[in-house]
Amino acid sequence: MRADLHNHSYFSDGVLSPSEVVRLASDAGCDIFSLTDHDTTNGIVEAKVEADKLKLNFINGVEISAFWQNNAIHIIGLGFNIDNDMLQTGLEFNQAIRKDRAKKIALSLWRSGIKDALEKAQEISGGHMLTRTHFAHMLIQEGYCKDMKSVFRRYLTGRKPGGVRVEWKDFDEVINWIQSAGGKALIAHPFRYRMTHTKIKKMLSDFKEANGDGFEVVNANSSEEEISLGNQWSENFDLLTSIGSDFHGWPNQRVQIGNLKELPSTSRAIWSYL
Repeated sequence: MRADLHNHSYFSDGVLSPSEVVRLASDAGCDIFSLTDHDTTNGIVEAKVEADKLKLNFINGVEISAFWQNNAIHIIGLGFNIDNDMLQTGLEFNQAIRKDRAKKIALSLWRSGIKDALEKAQEISGGHMLTRTHFAHMLIQEGYCKDMKSVFRRYLTGRKPGGVRVEWKDFDEVINWIQSAGGKALIAHPFRYRMTHTKIKKMLSDFKEANGDGFEVVNANSSEEEISLGNQWSENFDLLTSIGSDFHGWPNQRVQIGNLKELPSTSRAIWSYL
């Protein structure tokens, strides 16, 4: 089973259209695939049409920003009904936050001498949802930084120019949005957050207690140690497992759809429970 259940199109911070992303998944030999744009399901209908043409098993998906213990984390929703009112109301809340944050980022950058940041970032986004990634690419294009790691470190976090704090909903509420729509809620890339292993385990324990369903054990940058730990923790906390590349398609991102290490065990694989 070749699965990739975490990918982005230009409806959030990816580069390609939903149809193009689905075609890449098909070309990569994926058996099951999901489009998981940030805080929006706007690309799903197009992706599903293309997936049906290619006879690719497509799962409705979304990646929702949330808070856990004052830490911003991402929750993947899979297998839900996109027309559910509670889910869409929640996504609209996050979309409004993103619009407000974009304006604040642009103002903060302007105060540090970087002009027209909002307009330039909007041009990169193609008129779709503005994310920090669009501002990051704008700053790279304008010559302020050479790569994504440095641009976030120098401009888009904490008290740096462009650093804007956002108050997302707590993750138990986001879990409810997803499950009310008939979907499964999973923590995205747990090893990507700036947390010790002890804190990650606490997050997984709290997620299980909040009736969360699982977490991503494998992503494009997972080490063998992380995969082994994730697999063990899924058993310890009785959580389902998922796998996703977090593909965006930016030229400087080497991540490829479907090019992932395998889950050590498929007994808890999310696709068996959707």
